[in-house]
Amino acid sequence: MTLRIDITHSLGGFTLDTCFEAGPGVTAVFGRSGAGKTTLINAVAGVIAPDSGRITFGDDTLFDVRTNVPPHKRQMGYVFQDARLFPHMSVAKNLDYAVRFAAQRPQGAQRNDVIELLGLGPLLSRAPHDLSGGEKQRVALGRALLSRPRALLMDEPLAALDAARKDAILPYLERLKSTAPALPILYVSHALDEVARLADNIVVLSQGKVAAQGPIFDVLSDPNAVPLLGVRQAGAIVCATVVNHGPEGLSTLRTSAGTLTLPGVQAAIGSTVRLRILAQDVILSPRKPEGLSTANVLPVTVTTIKTGIGPGAAVGLLAGTDRLLARIPAPAIKDLNIKPGTSCYALINATSVAPSSIGR
Repeated sequence: MTLRIDITHSLGGFTLDTCFEAGPGVTAVFGRSGAGKTTLINAVAGVIAPDSGRITFGDDTLFDVRTNVPPHKRQMGYVFQDARLFPHMSVAKNLDYAVRFAAQRPQGAQRNDVIELLGLGPLLSRAPHDLSGGEKQRVALGRALLSRPRALLMDEPLAALDAARKDAILPYLERLKSTAPALPILYVSHALDEVARLADNIVVLSQGKVAAQGPIFDVLSDPNAVPLLGVRQAGAIVCATVVNHGPEGLSTLRTSAGTLTLPGVQAAIGSTVRLRILAQDVILSPRKPEGLSTANVLPVTVTTIKTGIGPGAAVGLLAGTDRLLARIPAPAIKDLNIKPGTSCYALINATSVAPSSIGR
């Protein structure tokens, strides 16, 4: 089913005015602090009532001028930035609390499936104060899933975690996405690395309005979206197949345009991974460099050039069937003699693709 949101809501001098849809899979709501992300997700959850508009889920109206379904009747699982576990209950009892209030009570096998999916087995007898931040969020996610939600709302669920704990929990979220592909997940975040690994679609909020939206691969590779996403965070997603794991921790991956050699790839040979390649780590050359390994040198075609982004320019590239993004000094446009349709080569810094930028 599809969640449809078309609402306005004012708070002080700020106005949220959004219209978009979120179907099965992960729809990321991305924006800087103060963009209206939490206000939006609270409206969907029923925590606040918008000033006007309509929210529907499938054929059901959750909010309009005549209707405002209470939060507990919307059948939405909500995972907050802080886990909000019951401190006097063990992990097992926190999970069982959700089972008691589920609209359709999950069977024992389904409870066990969630425990296995999120690796909660060793934690069941522990109290929340004995858990790390990442473990608490996994329990909170498990509790939300056991409520048998029709959709899952996640508001900055990893924002309070350090990099190591964030990297530890992301694979569980990737696993959830692959095991429940029909579940609509609205995932709020200001961290583009999380969004790039998890999202199927993205809605970019800026000052309360939808500034960009669409499939994650399209939006992140669009030079026109760079000012919205942030110059330093700008980068495209490339799909690649793991070919082999070589010595010194280097792996060979096959893309639609050629091969890449990268460190830190943990996926099995033959599996498909997502690579987030930052625009600042792509160098353009009019000719194929001589004396360099052919690894990480891909033939590309320029599709779009966006100037006026500080002192530089963003260049959209087609690499086989994948898209890349490069950020170059503005004078380099003339030096390289590039324009839409120009063929050239993209040199990708292998060490710049961090393991956290490799998803599944």
